[in-house]
Amino acid sequence: MAVHEVDVFSLTDIGEIQQAYAQIHLHEQKLNNELDAILESQPRLDAKMNTLQNVIPNLQLVMRDAQHLHTMISNTSDLAEKVSSKVRLLDLVKNRVQETIRRVDDILDLKACVDGVQTALNTEHYEQAAAHIHRYLNLDAEVLKEITGDSKEGSDLAGAFALLHEAETKLKRIVHDKFEAAIQNGDRNSVERFFKIFPLLGQHQVGLEKYAKYLCCQIAAHCQKNLDLAVAAKESDRHANVVFANSLTLLFENIARMVEEHQPFVETYYGPGKMFILLQSMQAECDKQANQIVDQFLKKRQFKEKFKSVQSSQTLKSSSAHMERYDPRELDVVLREVVIMNSRAEMYLKFIEKRISDDMENIPEMERTEELLAIQDKVISNCDLSRRMQELIGNYIFMEEYFMRETVMKAVKMDVSEGGDDEAVTSSMVDDVFFIVQKAVRRALSSSSVDGTCAMLNHACALLSSDYRDVLTSRLKAGFPSGSLDLSGMLQGKIQVGYSSTAENAAARKAFLVTLNNLEVSSDNIQKLKKDLEIECDRNLSLGEPAKLKLESCLADFMNTSNIFKDLLQGGVYQLCSTAVIPRLKPLIDGFNSTSHNISEEEFALYEVNDPFVQNFITSLDSMLTSFKGPLTPTNYDSLVSMATTEITNQLEASVMKASFNRLGGLQFDKELRSLVGYLTAVTQWTIRDKFARLTQIATILNLEKVGEIMDYWGANSGPMTWRLTPAEVRQVLSLRVDFRSEDINRLKL
Repeated sequence: MAVHEVDVFSLTDIGEIQQAYAQIHLHEQKLNNELDAILESQPRLDAKMNTLQNVIPNLQLVMRDAQHLHTMISNTSDLAEKVSSKVRLLDLVKNRVQETIRRVDDILDLKACVDGVQTALNTEHYEQAAAHIHRYLNLDAEVLKEITGDSKEGSDLAGAFALLHEAETKLKRIVHDKFEAAIQNGDRNSVERFFKIFPLLGQHQVGLEKYAKYLCCQIAAHCQKNLDLAVAAKESDRHANVVFANSLTLLFENIARMVEEHQPFVETYYGPGKMFILLQSMQAECDKQANQIVDQFLKKRQFKEKFKSVQSSQTLKSSSAHMERYDPRELDVVLREVVIMNSRAEMYLKFIEKRISDDMENIPEMERTEELLAIQDKVISNCDLSRRMQELIGNYIFMEEYFMRETVMKAVKMDVSEGGDDEAVTSSMVDDVFFIVQKAVRRALSSSSVDGTCAMLNHACALLSSDYRDVLTSRLKAGFPSGSLDLSGMLQGKIQVGYSSTAENAAARKAFLVTLNNLEVSSDNIQKLKKDLEIECDRNLSLGEPAKLKLESCLADFMNTSNIFKDLLQGGVYQLCSTAVIPRLKPLIDGFNSTSHNISEEEFALYEVNDPFVQNFITSLDSMLTSFKGPLTPTNYDSLVSMATTEITNQLEASVMKASFNRLGGLQFDKELRSLVGYLTAVTQWTIRDKFARLTQIATILNLEKVGEIMDYWGANSGPMTWRLTPAEVRQVLSLRVDFRSEDINRLKL
């Protein structure tokens, strides 16, 4: 119950009275505390009140200053409004005065033009006359007539315009005639003099067209002179084989030089963005002259006749194989000249394209119409020069592919191998074939044609992976002569390897080994060729992203081709191993089963001095492998050793699983295995220890003192040893120990 709600007069119970008293007492105490707090803050409040009393006089001063400032701002605003209106009026008057001055100047200029143009024409100062006409053309005749009010026919103003119009017509006729005469006379100074006048007369297009015609005449004369020299060149001349390529180069260089020389001149007097008109005309003339050069090239080099001869040779069937095919050597010179011509054309077209693109950037955006852009595309991509070069490169690719294929087949027919039977050699065709392929592809690359280069890369891959591979495959199919086994040493536990002494077998043996070397070197050469071509493509071709991806795709095919030769080589080495090594391994490894491994300490000590198995095995194996170390390349020899090692481990594991061992026998087997691994590791650069992983683990199991120790090794499955044996195989190996009980083996939890 709140204190203010207690009706003390209605209370009758002593408990309620005491409770009410306690509440009233608490409320009184709370009020006393609040009063004490208020009294404590009284000095601070008094100080603030005193401060406010002191500020009041200052506030009255601020009020008066603020009112005074307001009055001043209002007056200033009114004054500024009045002044700004007068300024606007003065600005309007100023603009009108300036316009009036300009019109007066125009009238004075008009008078000066009338007086000056006649004098300039009479004294043949055509540049001055053109300057007066240019000023006259920039005047607004209607505005001048309106201002002067002198618009009647026959008035002074009208007469002045009539005289200037007549002078304009006369000067245009004079400039045209003089320009044509200067062209006829070959007077370059006069040509440039009158070329400068055309833009002053507002005839930019006319001047550019006439100047382009003049430049085209110079291009034609220069080109015709060089072409006549090329046609008349003798075969004994130093550059007789490339005279037409040189003529085309001189044409391009002349045009490029003229562009470099005249572009600043044109931009100075006609403004930027005008060179495009000249470039268009010059490219049209270039197309015409280039066509003449190519026509003479086709005629003098008998290009079409050679192309038809190649076509005829390509269509020869096996039934007409006796017919003489066209000699590819006849194509070498003409193919070289074609790639030079295309390379120079590509370089020139890039130059022209860059100049046109740069000039287009100076043309205002609103003037870049679709028609103008179409002309730009026609000048470069669809010009006659570009089309003619594409036709020439298309024929070139057909002939280059024929040259490459025929020359490669000749190299195959002339194949010889030199060197002794104990020397690793390749036959001559390997170097010859890759020299020819590299020559053909590099020649295509030097043409600067991405499509042509890609086509030759594809042809090269096809040739290597088909015809050239078929040659090597057919030689592998002849097989390695199996020879004969000399069994005279079997009584002593030795097997000697012998081969038929006939010259036929010796030649077949050498041919097979040389073919393996050819395959290995060919695979490496293909990879090397790919790397070299990648470098040359980056250096000689400026590629966009699409062209670069296309070229990379073609180059990637070389890796596939290299892998074809690797697979063929792998099959050949396996064939050699199956014929010359594997049949001789079984009698050697059978010596393991004929040697007991359930031995006493005396026998173990005897084996230490004279091992009955592994010494003879290594001696015979070394004799067998060493006979191939000389004739084979190091890589092929290592591959043969690797295959032989795989077969040795398989056969030896099978023999071990048929034998019985005691503790000393297991130790003896471990020593034999270490000796064999050590020998094979020493005779090859490849890693072969992994092939002995299962046998090594078998030896570890056979060396255990008791069955339970296997769990110490088996539990290390997450350690450095990865078990190659299954639990069933581990139990099978343990059962080979004659001193291990089968009950203990079966109780193992593997």
